[in-house]
Amino acid sequence: MAARLSRLEDAIDYHFTTPALLEQAVTHRSHNAKHNERLEFLGDSVLNFVVASLLYKQFDRIDEGDLSRIRANLVKQSTLAEIAQKLNLSDFLRLGEGELKSGGFRRPSILSDALEAVFGAVYLDGGFEAAAYVISRQYEPILLTVDPKTLGKDPKTLLQEMLQGRRLDLPVYLVVATHGAAHSQVFDVECRIDKLDIVVQASGNSRRAAEQAAALQAIERVEAIEPLKTSRSARRRH
Repeated sequence: MAARLSRLEDAIDYHFTTPALLEQAVTHRSHNAKHNERLEFLGDSVLNFVVASLLYKQFDRIDEGDLSRIRANLVKQSTLAEIAQKLNLSDFLRLGEGELKSGGFRRPSILSDALEAVFGAVYLDGGFEAAAYVISRQYEPILLTVDPKTLGKDPKTLLQEMLQGRRLDLPVYLVVATHGAAHSQVFDVECRIDKLDIVVQASGNSRRAAEQAAALQAIERVEAIEPLKTSRSARRRH
């Protein structure tokens, strides 16, 4: 086991003084009693602090509310699972027979929990600086691609801000149809932006979900129109 886990140590660029900590970090509760849940709890706290520190340093003009929004999206399950996949963490997981048969090594919740447990194990083994180094190494490439204005905002909010920035009226949402029984209805929602002659329609299992899906389509339409406006303005200036 130790030889196999050395590949994971290489991937995170940290080698354990106490390898048993890493072995516990990749052990799911379905495998045996000495599992990773306590390490996950610890790693979650360290992760939140380190990511908050990275954001504080990188985005010095962003207020507390937006920093919280960005951090929440960087430490959420799907982001952690993506990092875990890049580290091939699934190759090292110790799962019970039932989880193995059901494909637990691919489950985002198991991958994200194990990654947090690894961070917790590094903290116990090498202290805060070691954990901060390991976490920063995974997040610094991600932070290079972060748009602090949009990350974590839902499509309706983004569309509203996009239109306000162009001094246009807010979009209008209208339920045009509903389908199915009362307990499993599907909503068809239309989103209109009259000044841009945009009308899109989307469906969802709730009115909110349908509105968000329609807003996403509308954003794509607005972004497709905007370069044309810019191009015409540029030609007039010349």
